[in-house]
Amino acid sequence: MIRFGIFDHMDAPGEVPARLDSFFADRLRLIEAYDAAGFYGYHVAEHHATPLGLAPSPSVWLAAAAQRSTRLRLGPLVYTLPLYHPVRLIEEICMLDHLSNGRLMLGVGRGISPIELGYWGLDADRAPGMYREALDVILRGLQGGALTFHGEHYRFDDMPMELAPVQRPHPPLWYGIGTPDGVPWAAAHAVNVVSNLPPGPMRAITERYRAEWAALGHPETSLPLIGLVRHLVVADSDEQAQALAEPAYRRWRESFLKLWIKHGRMPTPGALFPPSFAEAEAVGRAVAGTPERVRAAITSWVAESGISYLLCRFAFGDMPLAARLRSVSLFADEVMPAFA
Repeated sequence: MIRFGIFDHMDAPGEVPARLDSFFADRLRLIEAYDAAGFYGYHVAEHHATPLGLAPSPSVWLAAAAQRSTRLRLGPLVYTLPLYHPVRLIEEICMLDHLSNGRLMLGVGRGISPIELGYWGLDADRAPGMYREALDVILRGLQGGALTFHGEHYRFDDMPMELAPVQRPHPPLWYGIGTPDGVPWAAAHAVNVVSNLPPGPMRAITERYRAEWAALGHPETSLPLIGLVRHLVVADSDEQAQALAEPAYRRWRESFLKLWIKHGRMPTPGALFPPSFAEAEAVGRAVAGTPERVRAAITSWVAESGISYLLCRFAFGDMPLAARLRSVSLFADEVMPAFA
């Protein structure tokens, strides 16, 4: 069995609009559609100073999403922990878990872009240490009681934690992963992991996770979710889907690379997406077509990678809302049942 979720960069459809009310309204309409269709979870990225992310405050956006859904699990992928005061984030996490009636998923990370961290005055070399300490503080603070912590970056003495989450000891953890080296920590802390890797390289991560999980004495049935993120467009014909996907993907990729190009830098090869949708599809990182074509692609990805979760990116670039909704509807009616 494989579960399906949603990944959303909340990227601009072109130039960032002067007003975002219509943009947010369209995305909330999609949230309702994801909820009605029975998707497992909705994950939103956090980015700053870039058209790649028009929801730079995931907590604000997820609070709105919680009011437009009833079953859909909701979470950041990820909170960029070095940018937060950990106690403030503890309080936001608790509020969101209650607002969503225990549906929050807690995605955490140190931040993929040193450029964005730099705009906040942070040295990218310090970010890993800040991330580790912040996560320790957050997990301790979510347990309630008094928080005491003495670290290099954060220090608290007997600070009362009045709020606690619905999900105890804390909402389920999520983490972006790029190599098998990150698996032992994830397995030891029962962390759900997600990657953008092609299916072949992803196999090393899924096999390592299953081996580590078994070595810890846990049954396969309790294995955390191991997922891939993919661009997907479903339409009534392959030609229609491809015609929608290609320009929208190029627009999305422009936003993805804007800061990197501005600063004369490029992401690491593992985080760099192919120049065209057709090239992304050829290496197993996207698919556009009829439900039959999409089912076949997913079947191949699952068999090759060994994943248990697929995060679908239906909303990207300047694709019209009607096309996105049609894609979700066809996927829910004619693709998801095949994997139930």
